[in-house]
Amino acid sequence: MTDPTRPSEPSAPADHRASGSLSRRGVVLGGAAAVAAAAVALGSPGVASASPGGAATVASTGRRPGAPTLSRTRSRDLAYEYLDLRMDEYGSGTALRLPRSYSGGYFASLPTEFVSSFAYDDALMVLAWLGRGRRGDVQRATVLGDTLLSLQAADPIGDGRTRASYQPDTFPVATPPRPIDIGSAAAYTGNQSWVGMAFCRLYAVTRQRRFLDGALRLGTWIEEHARDDVRQPAGYTGGRNADDQPITYKSTEHNIDVTAFFTQLAQLSGDRVWKRRAALAESFVRAMQDRTDGHLWTGTDPDGVTVNRVPIPEDVQVWAYLATRDRRYSASVTWVLDTLIAHDGPYTGPSFSDTDTSKVWFEGSGQLALALEVRGARGDRARASSVLDSVQLAQRTQPNGDGKGIVSASSDGLDTGFGDLYYASLHTGATAWYLLAATRTNPFRL
Repeated sequence: MTDPTRPSEPSAPADHRASGSLSRRGVVLGGAAAVAAAAVALGSPGVASASPGGAATVASTGRRPGAPTLSRTRSRDLAYEYLDLRMDEYGSGTALRLPRSYSGGYFASLPTEFVSSFAYDDALMVLAWLGRGRRGDVQRATVLGDTLLSLQAADPIGDGRTRASYQPDTFPVATPPRPIDIGSAAAYTGNQSWVGMAFCRLYAVTRQRRFLDGALRLGTWIEEHARDDVRQPAGYTGGRNADDQPITYKSTEHNIDVTAFFTQLAQLSGDRVWKRRAALAESFVRAMQDRTDGHLWTGTDPDGVTVNRVPIPEDVQVWAYLATRDRRYSASVTWVLDTLIAHDGPYTGPSFSDTDTSKVWFEGSGQLALALEVRGARGDRARASSVLDSVQLAQRTQPNGDGKGIVSASSDGLDTGFGDLYYASLHTGATAWYLLAATRTNPFRL
C-alpha cells in the first residue's frame, strides 16, 4: 500500500477490515506501520463502569486544575476556525483546493512533513460545515465538494471512483491543469461511501444537481465493483487496491457506510433500487453481530466467509446504531462503554479497538458522544457530555495542539490492532467528528 513515489510518506488509509492490514486512516512510514493519534480529556478513572444492570456509567469531571475552561459554543467555534485554517492553507475564496489531514507533532518531525489529504477526512469536513450551516460554512463545504468532484472527473481510470488520498500542496491549479497527484491510489468501498454521503448532503442543502450526479456515480461504482451476493453472508467487499485488484474481504464498517449512503441515494433520487441495495449491505451488518453481548465483529477474512474476530474496533459499534437507529445495535454502543474506555493522564474516552485501551482515540470520542445523544437512554446525555468535556480539555491542553483543532490520540503510539499506530497530532477528521457531535449532526442520515 505504500506509494512508491513517496517512500518516506504515509500511504493512504485503508479500513477496518477482515484481515490485518492498515486501517482506513492508517499510514505506512519508512516500512514501519504508523498513524496519527490524538488526546482525549475526561480526567476521571472509572469513566465507564458496569452497573448491576449492565449499562455503563460515565464520570464527568475532566478538568485539569488551573486549566481555563471554555463554553461548549466557544470551543465549537474554535474548532470550526481550525477547519477553516486547514481549508484555506493552499487557497481561498472559490478556488478549488484540498486541506491536509494531519499537522504538527509526529508528522512535523519527519524529514519532509506529511501533507496528504484523505478523502474520508475531507468528507467529514464537508458534513461538519453543513452541520452548523453558516454562509461561510456552506461556501467552504461547496468548494471542497467541487474539489472532490473535480478529482472524480479527472481520475486516470475514469470510472467514477475517488482515491484514498491526494496531495494538497500540488493540487492541479495550472492552466492546463497538471495530472492529479494521488497519495494513495486505493479505492475503498467505505471511502466512496463517505464522499458520496458528503455529496448527498451538499445536494440536500444546495440543490445543485452536480452533487447528486457525483454521488450516483460513486454508488454505481460500488455496485459494479464490490457487490458480493455469492459468498455468504452477502454484502459488499472492500473495493479495489492501489494496483486496481479486487479487495475480497467484506468489512462491517464498509457495509454500514454503504447502508447509509445507498439509503440517502434512495431518498434523494427516488429510485427504489438503492433501497434494495442498502438492505443487502445492512443484512451483512446484522450477520456480524455477536449474539452473546451484542458487539459487532470486524468483518470477514479475504475468503468473504470466515468471520474475523481480532481486533474489535470501536467505530463499527457506534456507527451501526447511528446509521440504522435499530435498537439491536444499542447493545453495541453499551459494549464500547463497558469495554473500550481508556484513561491516559487527564484524558478519558474510547480507544480505537480492544487491542490497546491505554490511550484515547479522539475521533472515536466524537462518534461515541453522538451515538449517546442519538440513543438517548437513561444517563446517555450525561455520558455524552462527559466524553465531549474530555475532548474539549484536549483542545485546550494538548502539547501538540493549537487551542482550536483536536488531536487524533491522547498520546503517540495508539495501536489500532490493524498494524498501524495513531499519534497525538492535529487531525481534521477528529476535529470534524467533535463538531458533528457538538452540533448533533448524524452524518449517516439526512
